Amino acid sequence: MQTRTLNLADVDLVYDVRGAFPPVGGLPVLLMIGQPMTADGFAVLAGHFRDRTVVTYDPRGLGRSVRKDGRDSHTPQDQAGDLHRLIGALRVGPVDVFASSGGAVTALELVARHPADVRTLVAHEPPINSVLPDAAAAERARAGFHDAYQAKGVGAGMAAFIVMTSWQGEFTDAFFAQPAPDPAMFGMPAEDDGRRDDPLLSKKSWPITDYQPDVAALKAAPTRIVIAVGEETQDAYTARTAHGVAKLLGQEATVFPSHHGGFLGGEFGYAGKPAEFAAKLREVLEVS
Repeated sequence: MQTRTLNLADVDLVYDVRGAFPPVGGLPVLLMIGQPMTADGFAVLAGHFRDRTVVTYDPRGLGRSVRKDGRDSHTPQDQAGDLHRLIGALRVGPVDVFASSGGAVTALELVARHPADVRTLVAHEPPINSVLPDAAAAERARAGFHDAYQAKGVGAGMAAFIVMTSWQGEFTDAFFAQPAPDPAMFGMPAEDDGRRDDPLLSKKSWPITDYQPDVAALKAAPTRIVIAVGEETQDAYTARTAHGVAKLLGQEATVFPSHHGGFLGGEFGYAGKPAEFAAKLREVLEVS
């Protein structure tokens, strides 16, 4: 693996290249992106694609990618612009993209604005509130874990976030009537460390879940777009948003093994089924 830095005016974008570069064998570079997860979350999945050149990166302001624009919000527009410049600098486009969670939102913006950059996009469970029939309630639920974080710190915020993202079905009165969860139930610390800069629990990433997909641009793009959903996510928030985005694009969501982090190998304590997930991803990409 080679680690490189793309020095731009507003960010030093750090990325990793695994495999032959320039790529060999006629297959496009496979770009793996997340949000707020950084490149290290794709290490196990990338290991299942040793026959391809895989590129991972840290989004601006996260991990190793130091931003120089004086801002701290994480927007799909900024990040899609970064990816467009990264793909251009690599001189290997169009690429295949596997995008997870907030990274899937960024990837949708990338395809809408720079459709020639991407051959196939597999967008796994993009969290976009506007595609839900209960969008206003989803925004209220998001405000709930943010408020818990602001009041009591990361343990309380993460516990509330887990409760929100594991809730099955629409956010009804029953959801909001629940008592505040105990962080210890999820192995989270109850102590408040005083920090309020978490990219997931603060408002810094709200532009991700507030994103409005440009459906016309996405449908007009030459890119093959596959919206993916985990079989174990069932009817939880990110499964519902995946199905909502797929419906906007006139397709059915493609079912992948495991859950929202199904490609993870346990490095964050919530292992998926990375071998099975990689096999499904390979199958989907080879249709192109």
